[in-house]
Amino acid sequence: MKSLLKKLFIPILCLFILLFVLLNANNWSNFLTNYTINDPEVYIPKANSYVKEEDFLFVQNIENFMPFSKGDLKNIYYTIVNNGWKEFTFYCPSEYVKCLEDVKEISNDQDLLTHLNNYVHPYNGFSNVKTVISESGDITVSISYFYSDEQIKAINKKIDEIYKNIITNDMDTYTKILTIHDYIINNTKYDIERNNNGNSIYHSYIAYGPLLEGYATCNGYTDAMALFLEKMNIPNFKVAMTPEKNSDTEGHVWNAVYLNNQWFHLDLTWDDPVSNDGTDYLQHKYFLITTSQLEEADTSGEVIVTEHQFKKNIYPELKN
Repeated sequence: MKSLLKKLFIPILCLFILLFVLLNANNWSNFLTNYTINDPEVYIPKANSYVKEEDFLFVQNIENFMPFSKGDLKNIYYTIVNNGWKEFTFYCPSEYVKCLEDVKEISNDQDLLTHLNNYVHPYNGFSNVKTVISESGDITVSISYFYSDEQIKAINKKIDEIYKNIITNDMDTYTKILTIHDYIINNTKYDIERNNNGNSIYHSYIAYGPLLEGYATCNGYTDAMALFLEKMNIPNFKVAMTPEKNSDTEGHVWNAVYLNNQWFHLDLTWDDPVSNDGTDYLQHKYFLITTSQLEEADTSGEVIVTEHQFKKNIYPELKN
């Protein structure tokens, strides 16, 4: 009898263990899921050649993609875009209880995403960001970019050609920026059709428009100037006005430039005003001016300009 019990002990024990596992399958699944998410393996792609290495006050590049706050999530999204990654997957730790809720909020906040976009190189600027959260907790961010490889190649060739023809070694940095500012304005018209109707035959919303077609909206002017600033290794970013909800005011974008240890505004759009009689004008009213000078320029003329009302908590370099 004892011999029989000994023979049955192992199979009976195995049966009890199997029943215990089956009855607690959900708990084991949750444990394994939490264990995986607490120690995920995140694949870090190589950044493309247009990544910006410098950090800003509002956003910073990061190396640790395990978020513990909404600020961490903001920097993850910025780093993904800044590195030029077309797709990236990260995870939420169990300690960050509101993580997935905050991911959904950020991914649906078009204003915030637009401002993040303004801190990256124009060629890494996105046209669309899509975030998918899987049942297992994977958070995958997919990016669509404004510029095609063919457009980048054509623009770079044109920039090299322009720079060689108009910039000399004896120029200081201020003069180089001024020369490029004047060149773009003298060779570009504001794309009124796109502004009025929302469409145009020109690629005026990116640098291709002003540099190769001669037409631009504020986005095109700003991107074109930013590309020259990048070529000269001058720190810069784009500044966007955020229109108030239910307002008729349209958005606007311009350049911020770091020169002589100070940040300045540079707005080619407003330095290339549209005239009623078709006359081309070149102004320097918004050329490398401080925020106080910008506010004065907006209110000192016959027309009160409201397009430069930017959020100083998003662009704190320009708060003074």
